[in-house]
Amino acid sequence: MKNCYRLLPLLGLVLLLTACKEEQKAPEALTNYQQWHTVTLDFEGPETTEAAENNPFLNYRLQVTFTHAEKQYKVRGFYAADGNAGETGADSGNVWRVRFTPDRIGEWTYTAQLEQGDSIAVKPNSENGTGIEIKGAKGVFEVVPSDKRLPDFRAKGRLVVSNGYFRFGEDGAYWIKGGADSPENLLAFEDFDGTYRMQSSRNDGEAHTNDTIHSFMPHLGDWEEGDVSWQNGKGKGLIGAMNYLASKGMNVVYFLTMNIKGDGKDVWPYNDPDDFTRFDVSKLAQWELVFQHMQQKGLMLHMVLQETENETMLHDGDTGPLRQLYFQELMARFGHHLALKFNLGEENGPADFTPIAQNDAQRKAMTTYLKKIDPYNHPVLLHTHSHEPARSNVLDSIVGFKELDGLSLQVDKRESAAGILADWRAKSKRSGKEWLITMDEIGMWHTGAVPDSVTPQHDTLRRYVLWGTLMSGAAGVEWYYGAHNAYNDLNTEDWRTTDRLWELTHHAMQFFEQHLPYWEMQPRHNLIGIDEGYCFYKKGTVYAAYVPGPQKNVTLNLGDETGKFSVHWYNPLEGGELLSGTVKQVAAGTTVALGLPSTVEEQDWVVLVKRME
Repeated sequence: MKNCYRLLPLLGLVLLLTACKEEQKAPEALTNYQQWHTVTLDFEGPETTEAAENNPFLNYRLQVTFTHAEKQYKVRGFYAADGNAGETGADSGNVWRVRFTPDRIGEWTYTAQLEQGDSIAVKPNSENGTGIEIKGAKGVFEVVPSDKRLPDFRAKGRLVVSNGYFRFGEDGAYWIKGGADSPENLLAFEDFDGTYRMQSSRNDGEAHTNDTIHSFMPHLGDWEEGDVSWQNGKGKGLIGAMNYLASKGMNVVYFLTMNIKGDGKDVWPYNDPDDFTRFDVSKLAQWELVFQHMQQKGLMLHMVLQETENETMLHDGDTGPLRQLYFQELMARFGHHLALKFNLGEENGPADFTPIAQNDAQRKAMTTYLKKIDPYNHPVLLHTHSHEPARSNVLDSIVGFKELDGLSLQVDKRESAAGILADWRAKSKRSGKEWLITMDEIGMWHTGAVPDSVTPQHDTLRRYVLWGTLMSGAAGVEWYYGAHNAYNDLNTEDWRTTDRLWELTHHAMQFFEQHLPYWEMQPRHNLIGIDEGYCFYKKGTVYAAYVPGPQKNVTLNLGDETGKFSVHWYNPLEGGELLSGTVKQVAAGTTVALGLPSTVEEQDWVVLVKRME
């Protein structure tokens, strides 16, 4: 009996040690990331510099494979200097980075491979280089639901193209855009490292420049405590400008990533504008800080890859190694963003003022390469010339090309914008590849959108461009500031000069978002009995008609319909709720009179006619 008692303490010790051993074996908790939030992974690699003889951008390739039970992504990484270059300005270090945006909840694994070899960055992924061992090359993490809310894109996911419109890929919600097309040289910002104007310009047919680049000082007060900045308070003017546009309900901003030889001569991603193989790591890190903020504010990145004057600068327009490297770097550093569309280039193709240009084969090669290296299938659009025959000479040869998602349309005469847009939507649909078309630049080149002080209600823009193109199938609009304006396409510092235009744009966007299944609708303007009006409809469901002022009785041809339809009015100058009119409902089967809005103002109106249950 004594021996049994003596064994009890020993038995307890054994049990305690066993429990400790089992506790030590328990798996560590996985790092959690949120769905649609960027996962940034850093790896320690060779110590090098932007200027190293063994070029870190061209002769190294970081590839990371991310695997989920339902999906796999292969994502290119990039050289990140010291890993904090946006803040430190560093051009050297041993950090190699990848950015990835997971679209699935649950467990993900990753495997990273860093290789070195002559020009391996632009060689096929199947072609191997010399492997370089990196710490932490394999790992696991868990993805949980996002805690964000709109307008932050992380609340909804990635924007793709569907039925000629933008749509969030996962939940299927459609999205329509409105925003700023000027200045095209948005990134010519004095607070970005290595940014300056190579030379000023006073060329005819474009905005004039001096030695000054953007500061965006008028928007410094729009920066808010807690917003991003860098290097002891830099960046606040541009961040404040993005805050202002978002506060007006805008959701897209247009910008060039390279304008060497172009109008501004002040934007490029390179360390030196004469060397296309080396990139400015700290500048690009600062671009990324701005892009992150834009996405959180619900602003799509309209990334324009080149300017008409430099489209043959790399390999005479071919998609050779230098162009491939340029695209690879942009994709690796910024392709993770959820709301991003690539534009092949401003005014791509030949015209009388730019006869040396890319050809059809070169445009298609660019498009194919972008699609090939993009893990996320971002939209790829082509920016057009403003007039005929230059526009059709380019588009006739590429319409139907399966890898081009649509057009960034430019039109010189605003009265014709709706018709031109509808024509190309119809042509693309007949070709078997329906294009998404956005109305992104309205002429004339010297005028465009003028300040509120000149045209307070922007009557012709509101009528012919905003409502005219949206009711003809446009997926959105952007506003261009003409070269003869005080604030133009190169020197805009203050978007408040068109404060009213942003409001009018937002009213139109809200009407489409709240009242129309626009992705299922078609234009048929002759259904309303009024000249120069617009009609957009889905048979059996809804009709929307834009009625230009002065106000008059309007008719709608419902001869192909049956049943009863309600009638409401929307004020495009004030927005807000739908209003009742003198006619509350109509019986289909004939052409019906829609009456008048309850408040008869000498202005344009929008009438909404919906089938009643």
